[in-house]
Amino acid sequence: MNFDQLVGEQLKTMDKLLYLQSEIERCQDLKNQLDILQDETKLQSIQDEIENMKEELNKIQQVFEKQTQEVIQSYEDQEFETVS
Repeated sequence: MNFDQLVGEQLKTMDKLLYLQSEIERCQDLKNQLDILQDETKLQSIQDEIENMKEELNKIQQVFEKQTQEVIQSYEDQEFETVS
């Protein structure tokens, strides 16, 4: 994969990260509202959803970190070829 493709993939991953972070925030706000209403059944469901999204977020962050390393390596390879 070339540098531009890697950056494109990383941008897609960043979009997923931002979306999940906003969803986690939304769910946490909803959780806080449910706390106030003391609706334990819905509260547990939201807590489960938050935990699932946090796990997914962690996985995506790992992918993003790997992509970052690939982008750096691709850039370095490209620079090396240019110098050679």
